[in-house]
Amino acid sequence: MLGARFIEAVELAAEIHGEQRRRGTEIPFVAHLLVVAGLVIEDGGDEEEAVAALLHDSVEDGGGRAMLALIAEHFGERVAAIVEGCSDTVDCDKEEESWMARKRRYLVHLPLVEDEGILRVSLADKVHNARSLARDYRAEGQALWERLTEKSAAEQLWYYRRLLEFFEEHRPGPLTDDLRAAVEELEALVTLDDAAHGLFARAFEGVEPPPD
Repeated sequence: MLGARFIEAVELAAEIHGEQRRRGTEIPFVAHLLVVAGLVIEDGGDEEEAVAALLHDSVEDGGGRAMLALIAEHFGERVAAIVEGCSDTVDCDKEEESWMARKRRYLVHLPLVEDEGILRVSLADKVHNARSLARDYRAEGQALWERLTEKSAAEQLWYYRRLLEFFEEHRPGPLTDDLRAAVEELEALVTLDDAAHGLFARAFEGVEPPPD
């Protein structure tokens, strides 16, 4: 049963992220948190895991150790531990490091995780992020990478392939199947788009532009 703690977590998530939008869109960032919480619940997660899902970005989005302490005080040590385990940045501003550096560190961290709750929340987060990337790429094509300035298509695919390899080995099941489907769709879209752009570019090699 979801009780008062879940409602309190929704309110805190809205307070922390209420002014944020998913990058380059008008979609409230809170929508992502609600979807991740829903995926966690559908996968059999308990209330603590659902609460952690709602708060999983609060620490790396600037809250740091102070936010972890607040979460532990209001929602308990396990919720705080799950949030920390899902964060690729805790002790510094994530803008101080490159996206790739943070993701490499997170991939090193994942095999050390033993808490099923951390893995479930992390996987649900990655499923929704991968789905969103594929959906946005269907709509925007190459323009997507222009607004995701520090992440190229190749880097994104590298990261999600590594995540998929880990979860297929350590947490097979329906949620990992969902991640595979999203990653494969994104990879297929990128491959088709790259091929189309390559053919277009080769077709016009050596052709002089028309006069003004």
